[in-house]
Amino acid sequence: MNILEIKNLNVSFQTETGDLHALRDVSFAVPKNCIVGVVGESGCGKSTLINTILGLLAQNGRVDSGEVVFHDQNLITLSHQDMQNIRGVKISTVFQDPMGALNPVISVGKQMEHIQYRSKESREEKRQNAIAMLKQVRIPDPENALMRHPHEFSGGMKQRISIAMALMMKPDLLIADEPTTALDATLEIATIELLKELQEQIGCSILFISHHLGVIAELCEKVLVMYAGEVVERGTAKQIFHNSLHPYTQKLLECDPARLSDHNQVLPTIPGEIPDLHHPHRGCIFFDRCHVSAEICQTQPQDAAQGDHIARCHMVKPC
Repeated sequence: MNILEIKNLNVSFQTETGDLHALRDVSFAVPKNCIVGVVGESGCGKSTLINTILGLLAQNGRVDSGEVVFHDQNLITLSHQDMQNIRGVKISTVFQDPMGALNPVISVGKQMEHIQYRSKESREEKRQNAIAMLKQVRIPDPENALMRHPHEFSGGMKQRISIAMALMMKPDLLIADEPTTALDATLEIATIELLKELQEQIGCSILFISHHLGVIAELCEKVLVMYAGEVVERGTAKQIFHNSLHPYTQKLLECDPARLSDHNQVLPTIPGEIPDLHHPHRGCIFFDRCHVSAEICQTQPQDAAQGDHIARCHMVKPC
């Protein structure tokens, strides 16, 4: 059973130089009780994907076609009020910068109570819920923590509080938008372990967005690789990291410093530049930078599948 299904999603932004095609034919599913990772370079469309799911596209953005199906409802067709009723209750988000998510002038306790405004429980019951949630994310002395303001906590603790707030209403889907980027390596590992533990306890699904390949490999069961607004490859974490099919995925993995065995002053990069999304290719979006491309790649896109492992590449032989 799938909690979320994205079907042939196309999103554009109106700019002074014409329409920018930010997402093109994006399709994937987030199964129940599963962690799905989305990985790609900056500008690949990860944030646009999140904002489309949440109904928070900028005023110059529009959904040209496709569906975002959550519990058999197409979120794109819902009213603003209906989306407000879903956000924070059935779909929650953890953002990259915890200080941007926490109000600096309101105590943590009041913020956690405010999140429960839809609940008919008493104020004391909401306070006890907040204490219990802070305990779950391992905040020491949670009773006193409720009275403190965000600036009184470390970066790692602020991120754990943000996770606690996102999970207060026990959502069906948690969208984690690069939640470990602002943390050091030790806190990053602790946050990954915490998310795994909480996901099992609450039974929610997680859509985890990141450019950090190591975090994706450690946390996620299924992985999508995005490039220039397209999902170029999708499969299990094992398939993506041990048997990648698309040339972009292969090059992306080669650029991971953690995979380098020798010390080198020059880090590997992918030659070329990201294509102009005002005028994307009719064929493979990675054509100009690909080391194995052929003439057909310039004019015709293709999905090739090896079981449930799919890559948009003519050079991959389907099973």
